[in-house]
Amino acid sequence: MSDIRQEAERRADETGKDPSRIEAGMKAAQTRKEREGEDVFQRMGQQGGEARKEQLGHEGYVEMGQKGGEVRREQLGHEGYVEMGQKGGEVRKEQLGHEGYVEMGQKGGEVRKEQLGHEGYVEMGKQGGEARRDRS
Repeated sequence: MSDIRQEAERRADETGKDPSRIEAGMKAAQTRKEREGEDVFQRMGQQGGEARKEQLGHEGYVEMGQKGGEVRREQLGHEGYVEMGQKGGEVRKEQLGHEGYVEMGQKGGEVRKEQLGHEGYVEMGKQGGEARRDRS
């Protein structure tokens, strides 16, 4: 079975649409891409995205993203999300390395310090000390 056919069947399962129609659309897009070239095809996609952005506006995009996230959550389930998070964490760890994690932690601490202010930091320290004392 071809890659296009497999992808069409996957999309059909997700959407409930006819896989042969999806496959035909995908093949037509591939043919046009080959005929007109990658750059032209990419530009057309960007123009279509801009037009859709104007139609939906910010709120529409937020709603579309939320719906997409819900669908993806249903597809993956809890275990799928856990696995995806672990893979993402491993990739990010390779990208940043130890020094990157140190820097990220320092920046996060600075932001939190600004959010809490001096009084907030004092209160957080008291709560931390009480928690340690309670464990002993």
